[in-house]
Amino acid sequence: MASVDDFFDCTFAHTSVMAILRGYPPERTVELATRAWELGIHCVEVPVQSPAAVEALAATVAAGRDHGRTVGAGTVVSLERLEQAVTAGAGFTVAPGLDLTVAGASREAGLAHLPGVATASEIQRAAEHGMRWVKAFPANSLGTAWFRGMRGPFPEIRIVATGGITARNASEYLGAGADVVAVGSALEDPAQLELLAELMPAAPTTAP
Repeated sequence: MASVDDFFDCTFAHTSVMAILRGYPPERTVELATRAWELGIHCVEVPVQSPAAVEALAATVAAGRDHGRTVGAGTVVSLERLEQAVTAGAGFTVAPGLDLTVAGASREAGLAHLPGVATASEIQRAAEHGMRWVKAFPANSLGTAWFRGMRGPFPEIRIVATGGITARNASEYLGAGADVVAVGSALEDPAQLELLAELMPAAPTTAP
């Protein structure tokens, strides 16, 4: 298993898409996660904003074990939510903003943390505290020019574009400098997963 320091490097090594399954009941969450895994979208996040969402996370974590996949907890904006994520078995945490207390506690719990950023100052603070992967949020408000602009001063930082991403605009953000795109509400359209799978890089092959 990847260490906290290199978890996202390993997780996103051959994955350019992350699915955010927000607000679905447990059965539907597991169904969508399973479909994502089958299509090669291996990274799934379940936000924990309610008791029902925590239940959905726990169910998806259990399904992920059967598929050899790690499931993350999203919208972890407090130590209480972090505790819920740990109890549910989450393999990593994600937040919409940069909270160093939550990030540090997540690391102490053995979980990699993906913080939300929207400015160069936030990226710099995240990097100073050892976080090389960040979540640019909301990506659709920041725009593709933001991603191009941040590539210059922060070439070593890896960015997940989140917020307003769909299968139809994802390639624009990847082309502008995002390393990964995270798709959430757009997944209400059942065709999105199949379209997103087409963005995935080809799996590496091993020479005979």
